[in-house]
Amino acid sequence: MDLIAACRVFVRVGEYGSVTLGASAARVPQSVASRRIAALEGHFGERLFDRSTRRVALTAFGRAMLPSAKRLVRLADAMEFHAEQVRLRPLAVAVPATCSVMRLAELDAAARREGAALDFKAAGPGERAELLRSLDVRVALLAVPPAEADWTVPLGVASAPGAVPAGHAASGQDGPLRLETLRPGRTRAARHLWLQPEDDVPHVRGRLEQLGHRAALLPAQIAVASSGAGAVAAVLCGRDDLLVCSQQQAREWDMEWRGIAGDPAARGYVASATAAHGPGAAAGSSDTARFTGALREQVAQALGAPRAPQPSPEGAPPRTGAAAQEHAAVPPGHAAVCAGRADGGRPDRPRPAEERRAHRGGGQA
Repeated sequence: MDLIAACRVFVRVGEYGSVTLGASAARVPQSVASRRIAALEGHFGERLFDRSTRRVALTAFGRAMLPSAKRLVRLADAMEFHAEQVRLRPLAVAVPATCSVMRLAELDAAARREGAALDFKAAGPGERAELLRSLDVRVALLAVPPAEADWTVPLGVASAPGAVPAGHAASGQDGPLRLETLRPGRTRAARHLWLQPEDDVPHVRGRLEQLGHRAALLPAQIAVASSGAGAVAAVLCGRDDLLVCSQQQAREWDMEWRGIAGDPAARGYVASATAAHGPGAAAGSSDTARFTGALREQVAQALGAPRAPQPSPEGAPPRTGAAAQEHAAVPPGHAAVCAGRADGGRPDRPRPAEERRAHRGGGQA
């Protein structure tokens, strides 16, 4: 017997003095209400209602039990409401400050379709780990070396809009940047590689410093800005300086982006969740599984990781190398827009009115 369901009918019938009206208020058929009352009377071993008259009346035992039944029903309703609130409570997630608002919104929307809302807390690598340890968030996307990562974000360099592309003047080539082209000379000032705070970790900053040492760069040429905005501002003001970032970030900022030759650095991330016996120990928990499973692709897009390679059209050679990486990083629908642009991604300027009139006149002739 469902004690709560039976007590719910008992309370309604007792309040209305009618099995028909009580069943309607409890939203069950009259026959079901009668069976539940009978089951409850059998459970208690006493009659709850006197059915000797046309109106159903509570017995002395029924009047004594009615307050307890009401408390049980109210408590059950409150518990169901609380469970619903807990289920809809946003899941606090610590994410890198480099994630774009739109990509995070798309991740949240995908999570809502899976029955969970997300509350993002943007923070640096060390702060995200601390938020997880202090249980201020339930999940954190932690920075790890690429070899240990669930998501990997390749890094390159971006230059200010309109500036000479990184290393182009020195090398005359459009391939990946060779760091030795940044060496200062007698007539050439030192160019800085600016890092965002997100990249102030050993597997990124240390790797770039190692590559810079091999290329005979000055130690001061690789610097960490106090903020992401500060790193971008340093490149915009310096003009010849370069910003270490992902291709997605460069595209959002309308900056020229190139890869780095050799074995460049990359960001790596894993999803770590809190547990009763300490943070990071719930790798197999439902919180972590949600991010590495159903939301894996949306997390990758938020971090700026390239999409999985798409199959090439039938008869066309598969994309490899930089072409495959560039294609993977283009958002859906973006390729179709860029295909009709003369400058590889920026919309063509509208022609002057005189040129349009001359074009129409030539067509009529």
